[in-house]
Amino acid sequence: MSAPQLNALHVKETDGPKLSDEVVFSLSDVAVHYSGVLAVSDISFDIAEKQITALIGPSGCGKSTLLRCLNRMNDLIPGAAVSGHLSYHGHDLYAKTVDPVEVRRRIGMVFQKPNPFPKSIFDNVAYGPRIMGQRKGLDEVVERALQRAAVWDEVKDKLKKSAMALSGGQQQRVCIARALAVNPDVILMDEPCSALDPIATARIEDLMVDLKREYTIVIVTHNMQQAARVSDRTAFLTAEVDEAGRRIGRLVEYDVTHHIFTNPSDKRTEGYITGRFG
Repeated sequence: MSAPQLNALHVKETDGPKLSDEVVFSLSDVAVHYSGVLAVSDISFDIAEKQITALIGPSGCGKSTLLRCLNRMNDLIPGAAVSGHLSYHGHDLYAKTVDPVEVRRRIGMVFQKPNPFPKSIFDNVAYGPRIMGQRKGLDEVVERALQRAAVWDEVKDKLKKSAMALSGGQQQRVCIARALAVNPDVILMDEPCSALDPIATARIEDLMVDLKREYTIVIVTHNMQQAARVSDRTAFLTAEVDEAGRRIGRLVEYDVTHHIFTNPSDKRTEGYITGRFG
């Protein structure tokens, strides 16, 4: 990204929303190790219901690692270990009694690169409900999910055709529909627009703003203008280098997005936003 001035970003003009009464995630001293090597440390903040929370920061600061903590995707990475406390609606997300499969149903994930299955559009969206044992009413489930993902009108006449034949932006919205089909509570998005053109990106951004009426959304983005446009609150992470030259991600600042982009409280945040480092 070029080095914009603070006032060049299209940020919201108001002070933004206050943290809602309902906290979905509460993180306290969260850290992540990979094979014993510390990757992310000292992460503490709350994520509110039905808001868009953006995670920003330079490459290697642990944004995606932190995002994967929220639905236990790090469980699938050999050698990964999460410590500290992370609660979801007041319940310990990493308690031994918690089923990680159910966690990932309630907390869906949309990845950086559109990843439709090599199946029809219909079968992509119906995949999750079928895995959960649903056999009836799939037509309605698929249509509703595709409508919520703002792609129904574009694909309704080719549901039996391969999702791989769609454009990148359409594929990503089908992947969002696939996540919505299992009725999640939260949607995590890991740089969902980085592989898309500006028009497709604008559609995904509009979709995110629309979806937050029903869902809590957490997005990782390297695009600061995107974070300023769509998010309600923003967490800025940076990477510190230890004595061995290894990068450790740490939280620098978490606030209403308008404040982060116009009046950050930490000079490191201002330096990153203005392009002086990162």
